[in-house]
Amino acid sequence: MQMMLWMNLGFASVLLLILIISFRSRAVVFCQYLETMTGIELKPSDVRRVFAERGRDGVRELFLDLIIREDLKQGPIEVPEEESVTT
Repeated sequence: MQMMLWMNLGFASVLLLILIISFRSRAVVFCQYLETMTGIELKPSDVRRVFAERGRDGVRELFLDLIIREDLKQGPIEVPEEESVTT
């Protein structure tokens, strides 16, 4: 009986540890994804800080701001003129 209690406690501790690690690594994973998809490099500490200050919406605003700034660096985009279709 005592052994079963310790096994359950150990198993619960391992699950808690995995949960803590997964929550701590969200910012790292987000930054890796952002760099892979857009080429924008961001520090996980910045993401954590913005999330703590402004929540999920703040991180979303930071992401959009960085995307816009990166697009502006590349210069204007040429939009082809539409050809009129005559029937």
